[in-house]
Amino acid sequence: MGRGKIEIKRIENSSNRQVTYSKRRNGILKKAKEISVLCDARVSVIIFATSGKMHEFSSTSRLVDILDQYHKLTGRRLWDAKHENLDNEINKVKKDNDNMQIELRHLKGEDISSLNYRELMILEDALENGATSIRNKQNEFMRMMRKKTESMEEEQEHLNCQLRQLEIASMNRNMGEIGEVFQQRENEYQNLPFSFRVQPMQPNLQERF
Repeated sequence: MGRGKIEIKRIENSSNRQVTYSKRRNGILKKAKEISVLCDARVSVIIFATSGKMHEFSSTSRLVDILDQYHKLTGRRLWDAKHENLDNEINKVKKDNDNMQIELRHLKGEDISSLNYRELMILEDALENGATSIRNKQNEFMRMMRKKTESMEEEQEHLNCQLRQLEIASMNRNMGEIGEVFQQRENEYQNLPFSFRVQPMQPNLQERF
């Protein structure tokens, strides 16, 4: 028993509408893939949901190529000047990036067999200029390091001088304190009664005088 026909009109229930959209979208994309493979046809399908989400399929890697062909056959301009300028800018950036990649390979010494004599001379000059720039940068770095080392050595010498001065000052202060102690002891000795002063151990030495 076959399925009954449904009335083609907007589905009011949002859940049923979303389910139907998902099923039929997948069916359309599947059919587009099948016809592109079976019939070697160039097919592009773009579907936008009510939420704004996009689903697409293109049998070629560049959808722009199919749009260009559509423009030529129908005369309808779907691709305005703004988009063309943007596409040209993208192509220019891609080309510049490819050229830079080639130049980098040449600077590494890769893929240079296709270069002619003049191009090799230009490459050699570029490498020599680059090496000179690197050497100058290295020399500048070494000068900065030597200057920094000399500054650190001068600072170290200054700190050592300060340390020696502090040590001498501390030594002088200690010697002064010792001298004061000796002076105090001598004063105390002078103030002792005569009988308590130290007498020579040999009395006959006094008689000689």
